[in-house]
Amino acid sequence: MYSSTRGSNDILTAAEAIKRGIAADGGLFVPTILPKIDDKWLAKLVNLDYKERAFEVLGLFLTDYSEEELKNCIVAAYTTEKFDDAAIAPVAAIDHNTFVLELWHGPTSAFKDMALQILPHLMSKALSKTQEEAEIVILTATSGDTGKAALEGFANVEQIKIIVFYPEEGVSPIQRLQMVTQQGGNVSVVAVRGNFDDTQTGVKNIFNDPSFNENLAAKGFQLSSANSINWGRLAPQIVYYFSAYADLLAKGHLQLGEVVNFVVPTGNFGNLLAGYYAKIMGLPIGKLICASNSNNVLTEFLDQGIYNKLRTFHKTLSPSMDILISSNLERLLYHITNADTVQIKNWMEELNRSGQYCVDEKYLESIKDIFWADWVDDVKTLEKITEVFKKYQYVADPHTAVAWQVGERYRQQTGDMTLQVIVSTASPFKFNESVLDAIRDSKDSDINDEFSMLYELSQVSGWSIPPALAALEKAPVCHSIVCDKEEMSLVINDILEKNKG
Repeated sequence: MYSSTRGSNDILTAAEAIKRGIAADGGLFVPTILPKIDDKWLAKLVNLDYKERAFEVLGLFLTDYSEEELKNCIVAAYTTEKFDDAAIAPVAAIDHNTFVLELWHGPTSAFKDMALQILPHLMSKALSKTQEEAEIVILTATSGDTGKAALEGFANVEQIKIIVFYPEEGVSPIQRLQMVTQQGGNVSVVAVRGNFDDTQTGVKNIFNDPSFNENLAAKGFQLSSANSINWGRLAPQIVYYFSAYADLLAKGHLQLGEVVNFVVPTGNFGNLLAGYYAKIMGLPIGKLICASNSNNVLTEFLDQGIYNKLRTFHKTLSPSMDILISSNLERLLYHITNADTVQIKNWMEELNRSGQYCVDEKYLESIKDIFWADWVDDVKTLEKITEVFKKYQYVADPHTAVAWQVGERYRQQTGDMTLQVIVSTASPFKFNESVLDAIRDSKDSDINDEFSMLYELSQVSGWSIPPALAALEKAPVCHSIVCDKEEMSLVINDILEKNKG
């Protein structure tokens, strides 16, 4: 069962929580009881494939879904037609104690596919399980990857419409093309004049606007989310931490029970939070290492216990982490405070009122026992891409490079040489200009067309272009709406009015 981080009395099934997305009091849904695993349970994952591992992990959380329902959702999501590697989330060996968990083999070449290929199936099943008659409107803010992955997953799903908002100047050209060329009778894409935090705040305000939601309900619509505020989006991310550990066991890189450190590039904290859930369930994780770019609000929080969003917003080479308001942090606070919902509500109100809050020293100590954090600027990001390619012939995208650099700093500063898994969140081909600048010999190339760069990156790296990215060159643009952040609710009404039924 699931309850809100802010203490409302609603206790919901998983299906109901997934359908709603966000709690009525503005909080996030969290499991009322966290499942625990042991070595015997973990050992049985070794000989399973990714789909079977997903069934074992998700079965602990989505207990109101029957075995058949859950298996059907998983089998539909993780197919070799959608993922270009049969392992779904393969682990690449770099050296004897450094590995890369590649989460970008899905249809949109980003880690968001790991959850957003299954969420539409979980959501669709939730609608039938709860006898929902309203049409669900998925409202999503994206800093680049969530948008396309959600559009791809929800396109033409019955009883669901999806509207994706993205910051007009805050995504890479390839990310933008992926979204604005998306086809589907139930999909809409809107550029917002502003940054990701403007976009995300606008979406959250709409969710928390009672009169807007009442008007939608009167027209037969109900809002839900595909962002990682939705439990159905977060739970599938827990799976790949277990799967990576099982792969390391299977290949003899680990002994059962041996500790692993994960390095995670993150802005909204969902990816790292999934690792935290895996750890408190019993997966042998030592440190969860948080890697940020110049928008280092998470680094400061995990280091000092101060969350301060009142800082300069930086547009970086790793745009999916250009975030100053990390929604999922609220779930961590819930668990760290032992479900002190009054305290969490106070912190969230303080954040809205003053732009910052500070946690008590006892909570900070608990946080620092588990997490370590650092940040990397664009210059160091490019240097790391260059170094990794020259040393290992491995092509890292800017987000992966940030994690790689932070992981090395962790080892240098702590002396902890525990086996380290770098979580790689995007294909380098989604950020071809940055990656090419870092790895090609000639820095004076006059090639600056997106698709010419795709082919050049393939030539220089020896890696194949993901087919879906190559296909963008001839894909027609289907979406061209641009709005101010204050106009987002009006745009939603217009879209729903034009796309009735």
